[in-house]
Amino acid sequence: MPQPNRIVARLAPGIAATLILLLPAIWNRFALLEWDTGGYLARWFEGTLVPSRSTTYGLFLAAAAPLQFWPALVLQAAAAAWIIALILRIHQFPVQRLALPAIVAILTAITALPWLASVLLTDIFAGLAVLALHALVRLPDRISPRERWGLVLFIAFAASTHSATFAVLVGLMPVALVSSWLRPALVPRTTLPHGVAAVVLGAGLLLAGNYVVAKEIAWTPGGYGIAFGRMLQDGIVTRYLNDHCPDPRLRLCAYRNELPLDADEFLWGSNSVFDKLGRFTGLGDEMRTIVLGSLRDYPGMQLRTALVATLKQLVTVGTGEGITTDMWHTYGIIERYTPGNVPAMRAARQQHHQLSFKLIDKVHVPVAWAAMALLPFVILLGWRNAAFADLAMLGATIALSLLGNAAVCGIISNPHDRYGSRIVWIAVFAVAMTTWRIAALARHRFVLRSAAPTAAVP
Repeated sequence: MPQPNRIVARLAPGIAATLILLLPAIWNRFALLEWDTGGYLARWFEGTLVPSRSTTYGLFLAAAAPLQFWPALVLQAAAAAWIIALILRIHQFPVQRLALPAIVAILTAITALPWLASVLLTDIFAGLAVLALHALVRLPDRISPRERWGLVLFIAFAASTHSATFAVLVGLMPVALVSSWLRPALVPRTTLPHGVAAVVLGAGLLLAGNYVVAKEIAWTPGGYGIAFGRMLQDGIVTRYLNDHCPDPRLRLCAYRNELPLDADEFLWGSNSVFDKLGRFTGLGDEMRTIVLGSLRDYPGMQLRTALVATLKQLVTVGTGEGITTDMWHTYGIIERYTPGNVPAMRAARQQHHQLSFKLIDKVHVPVAWAAMALLPFVILLGWRNAAFADLAMLGATIALSLLGNAAVCGIISNPHDRYGSRIVWIAVFAVAMTTWRIAALARHRFVLRSAAPTAAVP
């Protein structure tokens, strides 16, 4: 085959997979937007740090804004196609020809993956970072040096885009360390420095992004405020105020009978007590005092509610939360700072009430639940059968990441469909790979039996 034809043949599966993942955005005629999109985009233009809005992803969006954000979407989808192809290859699945587009098409039909790739939000990087770390740390002999450094850089950027993603990756590293000491064959010790380097570099990228944007070396703010919202919803804040008011240090004492028992209503609702008292800036120290004080005073209640929040988050996996039409803040940010995108944004189907996830979730939610339920069987299958040992390792990594994500998001923030759907698709991916291998081995055995000579009948 001539050289140009070989290049086209090699790139065609990845290009096809990328286009499949962009189908929601192509159908929408513009990038999908979410409640939080404006908060990320505004960071470069406003030069400030705000709770839970990564500056690195904000800079990523600002750079893509002149071309209606399509470069950001293409890079998100291409990154997903690359990581999926890499995982298939290192687990010895045929990636050539139709294999990669086929598996991506299946994931597109039954998971949130294409919606994650097509929305201006950090969520696409949560699951991809877990898969990338698995490839980097657990199967290093199956990737090239160039791929290794590419994965380090990708994981670092992904970790810098969201504190929950960073926390999940940090949580996986001690597990890898313990595994490398107990079973070096599973996790080679020589690969751990690459994983650590990726996570540390992610922290450095975020700090650098914050300095570029706000001229200060600081972590993204908002941790205590977000945790406060979850404790408010669980009734912990009300109990703390009842036990400690009146207290001149606590301005919330005057409003304790007006506080809503809903974190989203308190933090993001209009004309709330939170707004009256200055939001994160005005209430930051007080929320920190209440969060730390309630952890000290009610450890049993904190433990119980944390466990409930984790379990709720684990099964809260609906697709499309926040991808709505009513997003006044995001619209305002785009109109103010990237006005050239306004005509395309207003013409998009999302802004004309043509997008609903009700029917989509009738497929995505049960598929996600089934995949999570099957993960232990994938791990058990690999323990019993050497042909599936590598997939059992992948299943264990994914199971730990799902639990870690549920704990971080459920306990710190509050259970939301968005937090579950952004990572649960990798469980579906692992189950699909296992099913594929079972079918391939069954077919191979059938062919061998069919080809075996039959004994002559006397």
